[in-house]
Formats: sequence, structure tokens, C-alpha cells
Amino acid sequence: MRTLLILIRKDFALFFRDKTAVALTFIIPVALIYVFGQVFGITRTDTGPTGIPLAVVNASDNPGAAALVEALRSEKAFRVITERTLPDQTKRPLTEEDLAPLIRDNRFRFALVIPADLIATDTFGLRLKILSNPRNDIETQTVNGLLQKAIFSNVPELHGQSLQARAREFIGAPELQQFNARMARAITDAFGGDAAEVEAALAAGDFTMQNTSLARDPGEPAAASRQDFFSEIVKIESEQVVGRDVKAPAATRVVGGWAMMFLLFALSGSATSVFEEKKAGLYQRLLSGTVTRSQILLGKFCWGVLIGLVQLVTLFLAGQLMFGIDILGHLPGLAIMSLAAAAACTAFGMLLAAVSPTPQAASGLATFLILMMSAIGGAWFPISFMPEFIQTIAKFTIVYWAMEGFNQVLWSGDPILRTLPTLGILTGTAALVMAVAVWRFNRGRIFE
Repeated sequence: MRTLLILIRKDFALFFRDKTAVALTFIIPVALIYVFGQVFGITRTDTGPTGIPLAVVNASDNPGAAALVEALRSEKAFRVITERTLPDQTKRPLTEEDLAPLIRDNRFRFALVIPADLIATDTFGLRLKILSNPRNDIETQTVNGLLQKAIFSNVPELHGQSLQARAREFIGAPELQQFNARMARAITDAFGGDAAEVEAALAAGDFTMQNTSLARDPGEPAAASRQDFFSEIVKIESEQVVGRDVKAPAATRVVGGWAMMFLLFALSGSATSVFEEKKAGLYQRLLSGTVTRSQILLGKFCWGVLIGLVQLVTLFLAGQLMFGIDILGHLPGLAIMSLAAAAACTAFGMLLAAVSPTPQAASGLATFLILMMSAIGGAWFPISFMPEFIQTIAKFTIVYWAMEGFNQVLWSGDPILRTLPTLGILTGTAALVMAVAVWRFNRGRIFE
């Protein structure tokens, strides 16, 4: 028994001496559990997305329109934008003509237009328009659902009052009263309930019948029928501003994130060859000649960029063959963006090799950082599903900006000039990280 305890203690000592093993066992799982908890609301009282930019143009003087805007402002999932900042830093209200260009510039991906003729005079229906850039399917479905909830649930009575007022002017009060009475009888004959209650609700503009006997059991078919009835008088026009001609949209949305994750793992793994070459004495022989430490690391960097570029192009071409993604139609822009992404990822791998004391430490640190960057950078799920402070952190990751670039090329079809800001961020990141890696490599231990 004593021998067994000694062996167990020995294994614990060896385990806790290996910092990489400890990190892989405890730190990485805890960090990922926290991120997933934030996304799926396990650790948050306010579940769901937060801070999704939503542009709203309200051209109507209808009180229901103002109530709808306020309802959207109170929705934590949205950050409502109603003004545009001009070059001289002055602001003015957004107009419908502003929306499509701003969506193409990725200032926001969703917009709601409340037109001046909110209530259609021909049908007495309510008309709205939604513009979108559905670059992320999960986020798009969530936004559409929240918009419909705000439209159908928050201001139906105000809409109904406006419709009743218009109808009273159009056909007269006695005729409108007769119409409401006939409508109430038709509804109660079909779905049951009290005709007087339904007539009073119609006269008050409550087309959802929230205060009638029809609304007392939401599980009954009548509840769904009420929603269907209200949806018939609310006409929502949808316009997809960006990505309408994208082939294989589902695959195009996700290919960039997955490609980046695999590239980071591949290049970080190849960076561990630095330790193998140290151990083999290769650097000692190289440095005895005219080669400098900086040249050694820069040579590794150039090799990694070329390998990374080939890997990304291969992955994207495989996506075209297997899922029909249009790669060849965007090949020049995609090649340039892939080059910038490969440079940033290679610099990341070189920094890990320069600061890590052992290959095991480099591997453990790489696993932790890559999984975290993929999780919060948008490769696995929309960053809008995370708290706003994590959304801010996401913009400091390579994954986030590489995905932005790939989406600009493959989804938006932007020309190279429009992708220059993203290219600048990726190449600037590569230069900065590589400069730190060279500085650390020049001052670190290079001989085993």
C-alpha cells in the first residue's frame, strides 16, 4: 500500500511540474466553459444577443411609429441608430437613401424603415421595410424574430387605434360600428368568446384581443389565429442589400472562420520546429557564419506565410468542390486577403516559439489562445451573443479581422480597394507581433 501511495504521489508531482498539462486539464476547459456559458446564457441573467446595431428610419408622424422606436430602444439586443455622423462631425437623422450604402460599408447589418405612409390607405394595413446583410444566419434569424416581436407585441393597440381613426374618417362612425359588430360576430362564431368583448376590443384598436376571452388560453388555436390575423394587416417588405447573388450562402458564411482555426493550429504547430532545430544544434552552426538571429526567425516567418497561403487556398478550393462556394470568381482578392491572414497567423506562431521555454509550453499556450480566439472571434457563433465587453475583446483577435476580410471578399464581393482597411489591420498586426517575436528571440536562449 505504501508503495502504491508513493507511485501516486510521484505522478502528481510530475503532473503539476508540467505546466502545459495543468493548463490543458484545468485552465483551458474552465475558460471555454465560461465563454460557452456567456453565449448560451448559463452564467448570465440577461440571455440572448446584445448590442446588435440596428438602423431605424422613422418618416411617419403616427404615434405608433414613435412607440415602436422606443420599444426597439428598450430591447437590449439592439443598439438603435437613428442619426448619421457627417464628415464635419455634425449629425442628422438617417434617411432611407443612407441605409444601403452604410450596410455595404458594414456600419450595420440591419435596418428598419417606417415610411411616411405607415398606414396604407387602400387596405388599412401597416407597412414596414427591413433591409439586411444576412452575413450570419443565426444572428439574422434572431434579429428578424426580435423585430417581429417588437412589431406584433409592443404596439398593436396604437396601430389599431390609427386604423380605426382612418376607417372612421373613410366610411363614417355608424358604418364603422356596424363593421366592428359584424367582425366581432364572425370572429366569435369561428373561435368562440364573447362578441361584445371582441367588438369593444376592435373599437379600441386591440386587434390582438389581449383583453378578451379569446386571449385567456394562449395554448388554444385561437391564440395562433389572432397572431395570424394581425400579421395579415402588417406587411413587412424585406430587402437583402448584400449577398443576394452568393452561391452556397450557408457554406460561404462559415468557411472563413473554420479555415482560420485550422491555419492557426497548423502554423503554431510548425513553429515548434524552432525547438527541434535548437536541439539539433542547427542554429549554432548557422550563427557561426554570417546569419543573424533575426534572419533565422524571418526565414521561418516567410516559410510559414507561404505554407499558410497554400493551406488557405487549398481549403477554399475544397470548399468550392464540396459545397459550391464561388472561389474562382473572387480569386485575386481572396489570395491577397489569405496572404495577409497567413502573415498574421505565422507571426503569432513565431511569437509563441520566441516566448515559450519548451515545445510543450508553446503547444499548450497555442491551444489555449487559438480556441479562445476562435470562440470569441466569431468562428463558432456570432459575437453579438456574448456580453459587450467580450465583443470589444473580440476585435483584438486575428480570427475576427480575418473573418471580416474573407466575408468582404466572398460574401460582399468587395473590390480590393474596399478591403484595404482590413488588410491594413492584418498586416499591421503581423508586423507588430513579428517585431516583438524578433526582439524576444534575439534576447532568449538559443542553444540547448
